[in-house]
Amino acid sequence: MDTIIQFRVDEETKRLAQLMAESQGSTLSDACRELIEQLAEQQRKTMTHDAWLTEQVNAAFEKFDSGKAVFIEQQDAKARMDARKAKIRNRGQA
Repeated sequence: MDTIIQFRVDEETKRLAQLMAESQGSTLSDACRELIEQLAEQQRKTMTHDAWLTEQVNAAFEKFDSGKAVFIEQQDAKARMDARKAKIRNRGQA
């Protein structure tokens, strides 16, 4: 089901926006629809990422609570991360 969205802008803003849309072979309605669809897609991606992140955090806490978590020293973690970054950087050069 389609929904109608109404909002107010001053006449000059509307006129300029219509001119820009027309210069790109579009209509103001099409441009507004495209913007709304882009915003909705960004929100979908945000919601998907948030759900994934929540899942990862919950898994980490479950691992901790079950006693299966392994902790490493700061220096070792930094060295591992530096090695991983170097490996990723070197992929683009190969």
